[in-house]
Amino acid sequence: MESTGESGPVGSSASLDISLDARDLPAKAAARIARELISALASRGQASLALAGGTTPKASYEALATLTLDWSRIDVFFGDERCVPADHPDSNYRMAKAALFDRIAIPSARVHRMLGENADRDAAARAYEAELPERIDVMVLGIGEDAHTASLFPGSSALRESVRRVLPVIGPKPPPERLTLTPPVLQAARLCVVLGSGQSKAEPVRRALKGPLDSVSTPIQLARGGVWFLDDAAASLL
Repeated sequence: MESTGESGPVGSSASLDISLDARDLPAKAAARIARELISALASRGQASLALAGGTTPKASYEALATLTLDWSRIDVFFGDERCVPADHPDSNYRMAKAALFDRIAIPSARVHRMLGENADRDAAARAYEAELPERIDVMVLGIGEDAHTASLFPGSSALRESVRRVLPVIGPKPPPERLTLTPPVLQAARLCVVLGSGQSKAEPVRRALKGPLDSVSTPIQLARGGVWFLDDAAASLL
């Protein structure tokens, strides 16, 4: 089942790709990500990709690593990071390194890691802001069981941010201290790719795509106009 639509701001129609078999999702998502990056390279000579943490994105990065891309011209960023060292099991960077960076020929200068382990979280956030491009070409986002995305959790004051592009935040689950991109960055992205799998994501997916618009209570609605890759379980309430 597939419904087509263009990526756009909150309130736009989502483009849905629903796979009956969850095993198909990573390859489909990777192919779309690659297609968008290739288009950006053709149009602007360089491209930018922002990664999410999580199990479903990890499988998509492993699939992406098998595709042919000119990684020497692609800058990779992160949507959020836990405030832990780069080699910590909870580090999004550590996961992405194993799933993607170690499998491709990408210059180290093209990988922009959030320095979450720095004691001065605000300074780390401001330093990361300085590295970000004006617009991210492809923003990969996961969806939490509470409908959070990146480290933008329901009710967080960061969801009302309109100026800062990166903020230190405190999340409701461990490790609580994190850095996250803010709504202006997500909304400016040329394409948001949302990945969701499993029955536990069915209710937040329904709220995100069918519920009233309220990104403070349902943060993933910031990507409501993006391209959503869901398995049958995650899409079961649509």
